[in-house]
Amino acid sequence: MKQLLAAISLLIFTVTIEAASVETRDPYVHFFDQFFGDLQEELANAKEEGKKGVLIFFEMDECPFCHRMKRTVLNRPEVQKFFKENMLSFAIDIEGDVEMVDFKGETMSQKDFSFKVNRVRATPVIAFYDLQGEQVVRYTGATSGPDEFLWMGEYFVDGHYQKQSFTRYKREKRKASKNR
Repeated sequence: MKQLLAAISLLIFTVTIEAASVETRDPYVHFFDQFFGDLQEELANAKEEGKKGVLIFFEMDECPFCHRMKRTVLNRPEVQKFFKENMLSFAIDIEGDVEMVDFKGETMSQKDFSFKVNRVRATPVIAFYDLQGEQVVRYTGATSGPDEFLWMGEYFVDGHYQKQSFTRYKREKRKASKNR
């Protein structure tokens, strides 16, 4: 009986320590899908999985706004759930030398994809690509919080970008949420 209690205590202790370490790890990693370096292939996967497109989060290590987005927005379960259901999401290092294939099949470094193809000069840049690999929504900077980021996702998924600016869409969303 003593051994059983000791084993149960050890198990509880281990589970508690593991849960605490998972909590202190970066929970935003659950937001991003694993990127294998080929956006053409990822686009095909998005189509096959019934997604609306691909989100790319252009970032760099020293970016405080990128870190704030990860700590306060991308780690939220409701954000992760919405984006996982609707699109594939990848992080691209704008200073990265890692080779990748862009949406058109061209091989280049992440740095060249960021600067030359997408003209990313500041981070973060949040870019949404439709199922043809065309960038249809682009937002530079950190969002004000999870609500604004979710609105941006809805703006893309529901096709509002075809009819109005994100600024107008946000204004309408804020007004509607105040009238509730």
